[in-house]
Amino acid sequence: MTTTLITGANKGLGFETARRLVEAGHTVYVGARDAERGRAAAERIGARFVLIDVTDDASVQAAAKTVEADGGLDVLVNNAGIELRGPGNSVPPAGDTTADEMRTVYETNVFGVVRVTHAFLPLLQRSPAPVVVNVSSGLASLAGLSDPDSPAHFYQALAYPSSKTAVNMITVQYAKAFPGLRINAVEPGFTATDLNGRTGTQTVEEGAEIIVRMAQVGPDGPTGGYFDIDGPLPW
Repeated sequence: MTTTLITGANKGLGFETARRLVEAGHTVYVGARDAERGRAAAERIGARFVLIDVTDDASVQAAAKTVEADGGLDVLVNNAGIELRGPGNSVPPAGDTTADEMRTVYETNVFGVVRVTHAFLPLLQRSPAPVVVNVSSGLASLAGLSDPDSPAHFYQALAYPSSKTAVNMITVQYAKAFPGLRINAVEPGFTATDLNGRTGTQTVEEGAEIIVRMAQVGPDGPTGGYFDIDGPLPW
C-alpha cells in the first residue's frame, strides 16, 4: 500500500488531496501544525494525523520519526504555504514589501519545503516508487509574470510569487540529484481557499486534481517538471 504525507492538510487543497488519495487507496498522513484541527480533519476522511510545523526543525524531525516507525513513506506532498495579504485582502505592492515580510513567507514556502524534503528523503529512498509533489503556483512562472497578455502579469506582490519560483528551482535541483524519485512542481490554479481570502475562481476539487494526479505517477512518469491540469508550463 502507498503511504503518503501531505503538509498543511487540515483544510483547503491539502485536505481535498488527502481525501482523494484515501479514496484511491493510499494510507494518508494529514500533516498539520494545529493538533486539534489536524486530528479532526484526519478522522473525517479515515486518514492518520501527524503533527508537523514546516517552519520548525524539531517538529519536522519528530514527524519523520513517527512516519518511519509506522513503516515508511512513498509519497510526499509539500503543500503547506502562506501568502501575505493587506487590508481588505489586498495584495501588497512590491515597494511596500519589507525583508522581514519576505523572510516570513520564505520560511514556510521555501525553507519549509527544503526542511521537510530533507528530513523525509531517507524514507523516500527506501520506497520502490518514491514521489514528491511540490505545490507551486502559476505566479511562479517568470514567463507568465513577464507577459503583459497574461493575467498573472498584474499580480504585484514580491514575496509569494518569488517564493514559488524558488520552489520550482528546488524541484529541478532535487530531481537532478535524485533521479530515482519522481519530483515535480504543480500549479493548482486560482482556487478559492483561505490562502487568498477565498477570492479564487475554482473549487478545491478542481484545484486538487493536478496534485492528486502527480502524486500517483509511476516510476516511468515525468520528473523535474512544472505542470498544471493541461500539461507542462513555461518556467
